[in-house]
Parts: sequence; structure tokens; C-alpha cells
Amino acid sequence: MVRIIACHLVGGTLHEHIAEVKWVNPATKATGQSSRAEMVSWIEDKKGQAVVGEGAEEVNVGVVDATPKHIRTYADGEWANNLLALPRY
Repeated sequence: MVRIIACHLVGGTLHEHIAEVKWVNPATKATGQSSRAEMVSWIEDKKGQAVVGEGAEEVNVGVVDATPKHIRTYADGEWANNLLALPRY
């Protein structure tokens, strides 16, 4: 599992404009940066789990099946804007 901690947007301010994300693995303390395509592939193909927030505020990140595919948080059966509220870089 990785926790997404920041995002980089290109060409706009919506979820489909997220070009890269920074993340941390809470178990190993490893950090990294992944492109949108890498994160989509990791979640879909490798069955990876990504979240935003911690504790009671933690929500899962899912893949939106659009063109191009992009990531967005999903909580309580609803797509949410948690990624867009993260710090930008």
C-alpha cells in the first residue's frame, strides 16, 4: 500500500490533469514518484492499493475508466476530490 501525498497537474485543474503523484509506503517508509500511467497500471494490473489521508480520513484511490484513464479517490460509494486537495509540486 502507498499513501499519495502530493500531485502534479498539467494543463488544467481536474483529476484528468494529474500527471504525476508523490507517495510514501507507510510500512517501509520508502518514497517515490509515479506518473499517472504508472499509478493506473500499478492499481489495475498489479492489484496495488493507493490511499489518500490517514486514520479515519483515509480513502482509497481508484481508476476512472475514461480516455485517458486517470486516478481519483473513492469513498462511501462516491468519487471524491481528495487528490485535488493535496499539496502540488
